[in-house]
Amino acid sequence: MKGRTLPLDSPLTQKLSAFVALSEVDLETLARFHRRRRTFLPGHEMLHEGQSNASAFILAEGWAVAYKVLPDGDRQIVNFQVPGDFLGLRSILFRTSDHSSEAVTRIEASEVLATDIFDAFAHAPRLATAVLWAASRDEAMVVEHLVNIGRRSAEERMAHLLLELGARLRLVGLGDKTGFPCPLTQYHLADALGLSAVHVNRVLRHLRDEGLLTFQKGRVTFDNLDRLRDVSAFDTGYLDHDGPLLR
Repeated sequence: MKGRTLPLDSPLTQKLSAFVALSEVDLETLARFHRRRRTFLPGHEMLHEGQSNASAFILAEGWAVAYKVLPDGDRQIVNFQVPGDFLGLRSILFRTSDHSSEAVTRIEASEVLATDIFDAFAHAPRLATAVLWAASRDEAMVVEHLVNIGRRSAEERMAHLLLELGARLRLVGLGDKTGFPCPLTQYHLADALGLSAVHVNRVLRHLRDEGLLTFQKGRVTFDNLDRLRDVSAFDTGYLDHDGPLLR
């Protein structure tokens, strides 16, 4: 369609299509989300906790991390963002941002303003439903991360997180059942899982020695996917990737 700037196979389109069969109107509205394309270098703080009038972003390429910093300087990572994700969606609905976000890698992202979201909701209600689904899925992931830290062993936490990332990346065509490219460091994993970097190293070594997964040279490889799912009790139900409910 004339004027469309969003390819049909973009990560965002693939992700939202997991819930809603997008119409031409939906695709045109999505294209308008991408009018303000920006590039961020690794380490750039894209959102700051307490920031007012923050923008949201849609990741097209690269990884980001959402986190909160405690008074003593410790950091708790609450989620990782991958291509196709909204970053800071709550920040344009709340008066102030409730968390910070930082680029892990070089990022290509589109800045989205509150008016963009409200206009989309008014003119493309099916797309609004898809965005609500994406936000609800993010909330479900945070609930699962809470269970991860509170009740699972270190090995279960690690396996569950990496399986979740693998499932999310497969949805947007950036991974498969054998594994996925992963730019995260052991410090990122430690801050997400409530472990020390030394403990993370020990857990990854144990999972590798057990023939379950290997994380080296920037790639996670699932050496025994079925056993890994059993060990972590990983169930993709909370990710809701079973196909569009609305057609």
